[in-house]
Amino acid sequence: MIGDSSHSVESRIPFYGKLFSLIAFVIILNLPAPADMTSSAQRLAAITALMAILWMTQAIPIAATSLIPLVAFPVFGIQDPKTVSGSYMNENIFLYMGGFIIALGIEKWGVHKRIALNTIRVIGSSPRRVVLGFLFATAFLSMWISNTASTLLMLPIGMAIIGSISELAMFDSEEDSSKAIQHFSVALLLGIAYSASIGGVTTLIGTPTNIAFQSIWTSQFPDGPQLSAGEWMIMVVPFGITFLLLTWMVLCWNMPRLSSSKESSKAIINEHVRKLGKPTRPEILMLMVFVVTAVLWITRKPLTFGEDFVLLPGWESLPLHFLTRWGIPVESASGWVHDSTVAMGMALLMFAIPAQKSEQGETEYLMDWETAERLPWGVLLLIGGGFAIASAFSSTELSDWVGQVFSQLIAGWPAWALIFAACLMLTFLTEFTSNIATVNTVLPIMAATAVSLDIDPRLIMIPAAISASCAFTMPIATPPNAIVFASGKIKMSDMLKYGIILNLIGVFLLTAFMWFYFVPQLGIEFGSAPEWLHQHKP
Repeated sequence: MIGDSSHSVESRIPFYGKLFSLIAFVIILNLPAPADMTSSAQRLAAITALMAILWMTQAIPIAATSLIPLVAFPVFGIQDPKTVSGSYMNENIFLYMGGFIIALGIEKWGVHKRIALNTIRVIGSSPRRVVLGFLFATAFLSMWISNTASTLLMLPIGMAIIGSISELAMFDSEEDSSKAIQHFSVALLLGIAYSASIGGVTTLIGTPTNIAFQSIWTSQFPDGPQLSAGEWMIMVVPFGITFLLLTWMVLCWNMPRLSSSKESSKAIINEHVRKLGKPTRPEILMLMVFVVTAVLWITRKPLTFGEDFVLLPGWESLPLHFLTRWGIPVESASGWVHDSTVAMGMALLMFAIPAQKSEQGETEYLMDWETAERLPWGVLLLIGGGFAIASAFSSTELSDWVGQVFSQLIAGWPAWALIFAACLMLTFLTEFTSNIATVNTVLPIMAATAVSLDIDPRLIMIPAAISASCAFTMPIATPPNAIVFASGKIKMSDMLKYGIILNLIGVFLLTAFMWFYFVPQLGIEFGSAPEWLHQHKP
């Protein structure tokens, strides 16, 4: 009876999702608009509420919900069709597409299984240790390359490890085996996504929101103290490590332990590695594509330490340099090379690299279109829908309105409450908006508020910038969230359950770090305004 009741409630969720989404849409659309909110911003708020409820309840397929802006934005006068459709096919969409094609190639030739088994052998076969190893490996990658790229690199390995552990039946639990494997799968895949975002905030170059903060800070307060890359790492890396450990504890809570009664897992893994035999030609070529892609992503832009010390010059300007030397005027194209250029370039190359001869004597290539058609088109639409909403938030000035409301609310609050409010607002706002767009909108408002309150702007601007990368609840919140959601092993309920917990942990943890560690590290003094504060008002 209990099971039937639970199933009955679950079966009614889509109906209630459609009902409540329409009710929310109609109510927001017909409420009197605040004096300083544009009518188009109110219409966008209604559409965003509609989509958010449909996404959370899965009342209709998630990919289908993501297509709503293509219809609703032109009909309700928010954006024209050309503008809104452009959000679904931009350079970032092609970055994900190229990465997915490379991941399909890794799976096609079995490279992922070889890497996975060897990774388990090195890290250890305990499910908890595997998750911990992936958390720190992904976070380290995200310190230097984009969160998206690091997620795309780690996902196929994680998927293979899930398959390997499933085959080896490593769990010793009274739970149903499928439930145990599901718990491990969710922990590992969400761990990859969440650690990519956490790792990105620990370096100034790790995520665009950090770069945006530095740019806004320099322009708003040129006479204020400037943070170097090394100073940022000394300050934020301890926060990142602590957050990773807490994330690991949350994801692995009540995870079944490895059986001690069965044959040594290490021996089993070694046997599976032995059965794979020597690497084949396609495996070696595919591994080379994988490594070259990673190296090109890492080295595209200069790796710097501080403002003047360059650890490694970037290669992105080299093609233009050689074209210029050959007399081809391409100086205006500087900066046009993007991570998507690398991803699509390597993906296209896979269609041209001979891998082996088939039994019929025909040449097989690293990638064929039949395999490429398995791309997760739904997640590409999901990401496009997120970009469309973010673009509309900016064009309708809804982001401006939200930021202004936030700045008005925090006026007169004690310092710790300002920090907490900044973290809470940015964390949950970026669940539905582009974090870089939100930071670009809100940070200047916070800078102006800090000047009017005679407090050091870093007190609220730094935690706000970091919190913008700590949204873990919605697939559209960050590209890593969307990418792992596309694996098909993550339910919306899983992401909501763990995401809300980690969102709140992040808010409290960052508030504590800002108050007890960042403030002394930065030399922020309370009770008096810094001398440089009013020398250049924003």
